[in-house]
Amino acid sequence: MKFTLLSILFFVSIIPVFAQQLSISGKITDDNNNPVPFASIYIKNTTKGTSANSEGVYKLQLNAGNYELQYKAVGYTQQSKQVELNGNQEINIALKTETYQLKTVAIHAGSEDPAYAIIRKAIKKRKTYLNEVNAYTCDIYIKGLQKLLAAPKKFLGFDVQKATNEAGLDSNRTGIVYLSESESKYSFIKPNKVHEVQVSSKVSGSNRAFSFNRASDMAVNFYENFETWDGLSNRPLVSPIADNALFYYNYKWMGISIENGETINKILVSPKRAHDPCFEGYIYILDDSWRLSALQLYITKKANINLVDTLKVNQQFYPVNSTAWMPATVKFEFTGGLLGFKIGGYYISIYKNYDLNPSFEKVNFAEVLRIDKGVSKDSAYWNQERPIPLTDEEKTDYKNKEKLAIKRESKVYLDSLDKANNKAKLSDILLTGVNTRNRYKKESFHYDGLLGSALYNTVEGFALDYGVTYSKVIDTVNNRSLVLKGKVRYGFSNHLFNGTVGAAIPLKQFTLGISGGSDIVDLNNQQPVSTLVNSIYTLFERQNYQKLYQKQFAAASLSGRITGGWKMSAAIEWANRKSLSNTTDYSFFSPKNHEFTSNNPLNPTQNVPLFAENQSFKVVLRTSYDFSNQYETYPSGRRYLPSKYPTIGLNYTKGIKDIFGSDVDYDLLSADISKSNIDMGFYGKTSFFAGAGKFLNANKLFYPDFKHFDGNQLLAYTPGINRFLLLDYYNFSTPDKYAEAHLEHNFMGFITNKIPLIRSLKLQEIVDVNYLYTPTLKNYTELGFGLQYLNIRAMYGVSYNSGSNVHSAFRIGVSL
Repeated sequence: MKFTLLSILFFVSIIPVFAQQLSISGKITDDNNNPVPFASIYIKNTTKGTSANSEGVYKLQLNAGNYELQYKAVGYTQQSKQVELNGNQEINIALKTETYQLKTVAIHAGSEDPAYAIIRKAIKKRKTYLNEVNAYTCDIYIKGLQKLLAAPKKFLGFDVQKATNEAGLDSNRTGIVYLSESESKYSFIKPNKVHEVQVSSKVSGSNRAFSFNRASDMAVNFYENFETWDGLSNRPLVSPIADNALFYYNYKWMGISIENGETINKILVSPKRAHDPCFEGYIYILDDSWRLSALQLYITKKANINLVDTLKVNQQFYPVNSTAWMPATVKFEFTGGLLGFKIGGYYISIYKNYDLNPSFEKVNFAEVLRIDKGVSKDSAYWNQERPIPLTDEEKTDYKNKEKLAIKRESKVYLDSLDKANNKAKLSDILLTGVNTRNRYKKESFHYDGLLGSALYNTVEGFALDYGVTYSKVIDTVNNRSLVLKGKVRYGFSNHLFNGTVGAAIPLKQFTLGISGGSDIVDLNNQQPVSTLVNSIYTLFERQNYQKLYQKQFAAASLSGRITGGWKMSAAIEWANRKSLSNTTDYSFFSPKNHEFTSNNPLNPTQNVPLFAENQSFKVVLRTSYDFSNQYETYPSGRRYLPSKYPTIGLNYTKGIKDIFGSDVDYDLLSADISKSNIDMGFYGKTSFFAGAGKFLNANKLFYPDFKHFDGNQLLAYTPGINRFLLLDYYNFSTPDKYAEAHLEHNFMGFITNKIPLIRSLKLQEIVDVNYLYTPTLKNYTELGFGLQYLNIRAMYGVSYNSGSNVHSAFRIGVSL
């Protein structure tokens, strides 16, 4: 149907008549005229409303008409106000502190507090209310604010004063570092399918960025037995009405109040043991129905939480359609500090327009979150739509940083920033490498550090392995880059010069890789020992663990996601491979009983070649599937979410004879299954990997073609899901069949948190079990036990082969 210009103009002109809204605004205070932060204001018998800001100021947009407004805050008596709205109005409200009446209850010495009977009834009804609503939709407004409350002028040589000035903070290094608002449409269907569409966003300091506020991050449900907040707590946090809550909590009945005809019990909750993963504060439970109506809880460092010192959780519920009570508001407040830095802030979400009988015909629950490119809205939009008024400080922050954002997007500013940051320092040239960047053209160069490129081994002696990397964003929609790499390598003892080039080219959802040249590489393609570690042991301990060969090659690969959780990759490689021998026996020190071995790991006492020079042409195929197709959509593209199910993989390698002179002829088929961080509740998290394979054809292959394993022979190592603690790097590689399995369980402090003094260290208990079968090794098994702090672990491992003790040693693991 086509519209005439006149009809369009008429249609546009009448919109304001029907859409015009009036405002009710004011301030909510207590008995002493102090503001009541984040009080709630709702129209009676609806889910429409708003919240006051941190200074008690509120604003509610409504059409003209008659309303009954309800003003409420946890700990205060609800107040109702009849309003006839035919123009903008200012209504200030003073809420009285709630007085909780004590029923006439006979409490004898040594008898149980009345709260326990109420809690038992609430626990009995927990599952009912957890599963009460099968599906719903709602609109959610989220506001997040983080402030720097204190900071040193300098930190580890970094000029904090300069950085805070550039970020728009005051001269005392305090102020708002993150301020953002967002509106989302949220859909839910049991058991755990969600779909969130962020419809508007504003981020202070960026005119185009989208908010990191997420409705899923604000989701808290105390009808669940426990809350799992990864990062904040190593252990699940027990709900005050969990099935086993009576084992963790003490309760005290504080009295009752009457609100909208409902009797509400106020109950004080506290942990039985100070260091259990429990909350403190108050929960409010309705009489007769025994459901939650509100809660004021907090958790502190006593419970061994991370990142912050104190976290407060406030939640209010209201009835929807007289069938269920749904969250009205959720607010998190936090404070914390470390090394002279102090932070504080809050996140608050307001829920409205619930529909408990929605139609999901057009909802794609595989898409968990959607943020489109035009989601960022300007100030004019937010001045009309914002449910929580800004404070003066927040208004100033938006205004000042909006100017900064415009400046930061200009070519002049970006060029000046690049000019300042692209200056090479001596420490960069020697250690970390030099980075030069052109932000306006979205390209950068990285030049390796000279000392970081230096290495030492008994094959090349002292050597230099120096590289340069170029990167340019060529797909701004999906934030994908063209990457070009080149490096040269020279050994000062064997006088071999090698060089390689490579490229990674984005092609829609795939990446094309091309590489070629000549290089010195590890005989074990798992690369179990790093070049740096091998250099240190060779020079200082006279132990040359790394075994190397020369490879001249040309290779190409294509990898990417086919659909959902299905990924595939294919690669081809031609290579000329030469065995190498030691050319130097120099070391700084000569510890007793430490002698270099030959570069032939199967004949360590004889400096003879491991294999004859040969050519290889092979094709490598891999496909994997993780049984999940859930993803998030951003302006830059999709991000697929980790699956709750294991990932299975199938691999096939074919060595093809006579192509470009290839000598090899073999077929290797293998399969694997793995899963990391399986949540085991209070007992921690488990990870596992299992793989098996067989050379279906082994007519002709050489040691580099064998199946290799990720072993470890050194004190320091990098933990991995398929890594052994004590296995030899090279001796147990196989040209036949194999089976390996790895299981790691992290108890996440389940034991150490019960030990005084030690619990403050937040140590995590680690148990490892590793297994390997080959026709020559038989049943090799490792058991490892240790403790982990942050990303560092100390392990003691014992290995067995068909029941006999092989080896035992300590290991220090550092996760990178």
